[in-house]
Amino acid sequence: MLNRQEAQRIVEKAVKLSTFPEFAISIDWSEATSVRFANNAVTTSGFTVSRSATIACAREGREGRYETDDLTDEGLRAAVRRAEEIAESAHPDPEHMAPLGPQQYADRENWSERTAAARPPRMIREIQAIVDSAGRAKLVAAGFFRAQASCSAIASKAGLFGYCRSTDSGLSTTLRNPQGSSSGWSSRQAVDIAELSGAALGEIAADKCLRWNKPVRLEPGKYTVVLEPAAVAGLLGPLAVPLNARLAEEGRSFLSRKGGGTLLGEKLFSGLVTLRSDPFDRRFPTLLWDTDGLPASPVTWVEKGVVKNLHCTRYWAAKTGKPATAFPRTIVMEGGGARSADLIRSVDRGLLVTRFFYIRVVNPQTVQVTGVTRDGLFLIEKGEVTGPVVNFRFNESPVRMLANVRQLGQAERADGESGTTAVHMIVPSLVVDQFTMSSVSDAV
Repeated sequence: MLNRQEAQRIVEKAVKLSTFPEFAISIDWSEATSVRFANNAVTTSGFTVSRSATIACAREGREGRYETDDLTDEGLRAAVRRAEEIAESAHPDPEHMAPLGPQQYADRENWSERTAAARPPRMIREIQAIVDSAGRAKLVAAGFFRAQASCSAIASKAGLFGYCRSTDSGLSTTLRNPQGSSSGWSSRQAVDIAELSGAALGEIAADKCLRWNKPVRLEPGKYTVVLEPAAVAGLLGPLAVPLNARLAEEGRSFLSRKGGGTLLGEKLFSGLVTLRSDPFDRRFPTLLWDTDGLPASPVTWVEKGVVKNLHCTRYWAAKTGKPATAFPRTIVMEGGGARSADLIRSVDRGLLVTRFFYIRVVNPQTVQVTGVTRDGLFLIEKGEVTGPVVNFRFNESPVRMLANVRQLGQAERADGESGTTAVHMIVPSLVVDQFTMSSVSDAV
């Protein structure tokens, strides 16, 4: 892993190699350990080291960009030369922004030596606990365990330099019966791998699988739902991109006002909803800057249902005179003290949703998404879970979901599905009214 001094030496070499007036470089380095398991046994394990340098140069608005994994002197020289060749043949970019000069980045890192040092033998102990849970319940376990240490550095000819490092880990498992007709799932993520318990995840997944047996078929329609944190995270991920000043002002967002302007300052969601970003939250890997190099800082996007801020790129900030703000790469929605059982007791008739799967955007302007329920969908009647339900396809927007929230549970980290925007999240369980289940999905 590159330390700060080693990263600085590499970027300083690259800066000196460029003949262009504008030059920037970013370096990403990661060391990742993973173990995959299926059929109650480990199937693959691996350790990978990934490194890359992205070179960007410009002259008179003509931009060139080139990426390499060769960080030797010769590799950097060749990458700089290639980026300059690309810039020479490019048309001027009307939205070109010169690389940033010196910035004040926070001196913080969310780092765990246990995570950085994790290797398959240590990780297999937690997997064995999951397999033991599966064995006791006569189920079949599969899943994935990852641990990663990473560092990033950025620099420019204008004097910018930044360095940060972080760790992260995640363990997920699916348990099924031998017939493949019932499924349960559980997952956790943590900066410190010691916070991940295979025994706890295995028990949760086994319980879901055993209870989701011989599900009944219900009619599609609008339901009151209790969404567990994983389901909430899956739906909130696509909301990060539309919280954008340019999209709203150009009429391309749910935050655009008919006739012009934006809905900034309007109450669009339930008063229970507050969304914020906190790049320094100890529960997330460190994120000190965004893709523009802007320093990350805590921002409240929605407060008690009112839209308070929109993120603004450097280009749009220069064009409109607004301050530039970093993209929300973390979302925190703190919950209340209610436990899952309390939320269920508040529902006369509805559905308990473990998670959503294969989430895809249908309408970017309204942020309508579709997907399917998976690995544990249950009927709630008169405040009690009464039985399993055949899966549904849903069509819903996180905008409508947040408008229809009527109760919050306890919050936990639950990152969104990789098919949506990659955002780290802390979210609670939610009780949501009028959630649209559009058709039955017979898949397990």
